[in-house]
Amino acid sequence: MVNEKIKAAEENLIHVYNRFPIALERGEGVYLYDTNGKKYLDFAAGFAVSGLGYGNQKLNAALKFQIDQLYHTSNLYYHMNCGEAAQKLNQISGMDRVFFTNSGSEANEGALKAARRYAYNKKSGRYQFIAMENSFHGRSFGAVSVTGHTAYREPFEPMLPGVSFAEFNNLDSVKALVTDQTCAIILEPLQGEGGINLATQEFMEGIRRICDENDILMICDEVQCGMGRTGAMFAWQKFGVKPDILTMAKGIGNGIPVGAFAMTEKVAQASLKPGDHGATYGGNPLACMAVKTVIDIFEEEKIVEHVNEVSEYLTDRLEELVQHVDGVLERKGTGLMQGIVLKKPAAQVNNRAIEEGLLVIQAQGNVLRLVPPLIIEKEHVDEMIPKLTKALTE
Repeated sequence: MVNEKIKAAEENLIHVYNRFPIALERGEGVYLYDTNGKKYLDFAAGFAVSGLGYGNQKLNAALKFQIDQLYHTSNLYYHMNCGEAAQKLNQISGMDRVFFTNSGSEANEGALKAARRYAYNKKSGRYQFIAMENSFHGRSFGAVSVTGHTAYREPFEPMLPGVSFAEFNNLDSVKALVTDQTCAIILEPLQGEGGINLATQEFMEGIRRICDENDILMICDEVQCGMGRTGAMFAWQKFGVKPDILTMAKGIGNGIPVGAFAMTEKVAQASLKPGDHGATYGGNPLACMAVKTVIDIFEEEKIVEHVNEVSEYLTDRLEELVQHVDGVLERKGTGLMQGIVLKKPAAQVNNRAIEEGLLVIQAQGNVLRLVPPLIIEKEHVDEMIPKLTKALTE
């Protein structure tokens, strides 16, 4: 239970979160502990953020070192961390240029602006976006405008003009929306909030073809599904379908607030110019130290290879759950971004899982989302299954 001091402090906040009745205090590896000392197996990773888990000594040491050196200047000056983080991020993402933000929402805002600026520079007059139903791109105004859930958009309408929504994995529905005013198509290769919906190979290739034939930019939002979570460093690489603009956040900083949007050289040369975009804290020395250190750890510890190995085991165990637990209808997803479709309300199962010492997340479509730290082992999967089974059956 949350103690009275925490409850009193919470009263000073604007009530925009429906928090669970636990107060987390510390973490170690793939476990979190609350203020009462209760231990939780974490299959949520702070919304797919903490890929390296908690207490990674190399990352902690790098951040402590940077705090003693310098953690903010402004983007009027150069600093090595920003350049080195950008170089490493471009190498693993396959892109050419990157801009650092503070979050995934900001990354998507930047991507939308870059697409509009690209159209402006080409004097095409294009301004429209095609987005996907059941998508989620963030909480800022532009990001909500291209988010395919009415409940997120309706309270804030009118939204950004010129946005239409196609059916995910239905190429004909996308083609029907393309006009001579379309500047970009934005999609998640694997939808997270929308219910763990994986794009098909045909859909990704078809989107790329539509964009190439009509001089439209393809934006891939990999804020949640990027950084090793699907078994590739970025999900587009599994499809072999390269976007023009790629957005990312969450896992690239392992919990330090940082996001980024990256683009090909072609788009970089014909879109944003000095003064078009900025971020006071974006690309600060501390955040960039996190990014470059996280990438080093990924490479040194072969995190992506590990994801592919342990995710096969997770997939098998979840398929067994589908077969043997009456309340589970289907397994969805890939890598360490998976979900199960439930008969009973996901919120109810989520609450029971917490009682069992297991943290998971809900998603749209009555889906329970499993996005653990990427360092989990098979033994952690074996520990999770009985906890989840209890939450599903009791």
